Amino acid sequence: MTLGGTDLNLLLSLKVLLEEGNVTRAGQRLALGQPAMSTALARLRRKFNDELLTRSGREYELTPFAADLLPEVQRAVRLMGRALRVEDEFDPATSERTFRLAMSDYAIAVMHESLLTLVSELAPGVRLSVEPLGPDARTSERVLLNYDTLIAPLGFGFPGESRPLWRDRMVCMADASHPRLRDGKLTLTDLAELPHAVAAFGPGILTPVDRVFGELGIDRRIEVAVAGWLPLPFVLEGTDLVAVLPERQARLHTRQGGPLVQVEPPFGQVILAEGYWFNHDRLADPAHQWLFATLDAVGATLSPDNP
Repeated sequence: MTLGGTDLNLLLSLKVLLEEGNVTRAGQRLALGQPAMSTALARLRRKFNDELLTRSGREYELTPFAADLLPEVQRAVRLMGRALRVEDEFDPATSERTFRLAMSDYAIAVMHESLLTLVSELAPGVRLSVEPLGPDARTSERVLLNYDTLIAPLGFGFPGESRPLWRDRMVCMADASHPRLRDGKLTLTDLAELPHAVAAFGPGILTPVDRVFGELGIDRRIEVAVAGWLPLPFVLEGTDLVAVLPERQARLHTRQGGPLVQVEPPFGQVILAEGYWFNHDRLADPAHQWLFATLDAVGATLSPDNP
C-alpha cells in the first residue's frame, strides 16, 4: 500500500527502528532479517534526507530530526491501526517476546523471584532481559526507548510516566557483636559517632537516608561507600561500621541468622518507594499492557501486608 508515493510498510519499519535505535533489535521485533532492515533504513534515509540513526560508540543515537519525528510516527501508526481496525495482538500463553528491563540492584534482589515465577506461569515463552540501571538512566532521552520499562526508586528524577510498586522502610544494620549495641539498639548519638558504610548513586543524588541525617544535623563519618544498596551488608561483618538500608534488603541477610543483625532505627520511619517508568506510547501496545499489569501484580504481593 502506498500513500503519496510512499510505501506505508516503511511507516512501521520507521517506528520500530526509531524506538529500538538498533537495526538488529528492530528486525527481531518485526521478524525481519538484518539485510531487510538495513534496506528499509537506507530507503528512509533517502526519503527524509537525514541519517536518522548515527553511531555513538557501540550503540546508535537518534538524530535531532529523528527524535522529533518519533512521537509523530507513533501517533500515525496508532491512528492507522484504528482507522483500519487493525489491533496488535499479544497472547502471553504463546508469545516468545523478549522484554528489556533496567532495574536497580535492590529491585532485582527484592522482586526477581516473584516476577520470574509469575511470568513463567502466565507466559512460559516470554523472556526477560534484565540489565542494571546505567549512569545516564536519569538524563538520557533514549533510555525509555532502549528499555520497555525502568524499575527504580520514585522521586529520583527518572524520565517518562511512573507507577508505584512497593514501599520499604529504612533500618539500621551492624555486626551482631558490635560493641555499641545495647539490648539490640543503637541511639542517635551512636549513629553520630560511629563510622558508616553508605550506598552511593552518583553526584547530586540524595537518598532518603541522606535527607534524614541532614534534617537531624548529623554529619556521618563515612568510611566506606559502595555502588547501590546490594553490597552494603557485605562490608559490615566483623567491623564497627553501621549502615542504613531498606528493610527488605536487610532481611535477605538476617532471615536465617548469621553474623549481621537488623536494628530498629532511632530516627523514626523513613520510607523508600519503588516504582516503574515507561514511555506513554507503550500504553497503546497490548504486550506492554500485559507487562505493566504483571508488574502491578508483583507489586501487590510486595505490599506492607505481604512483606
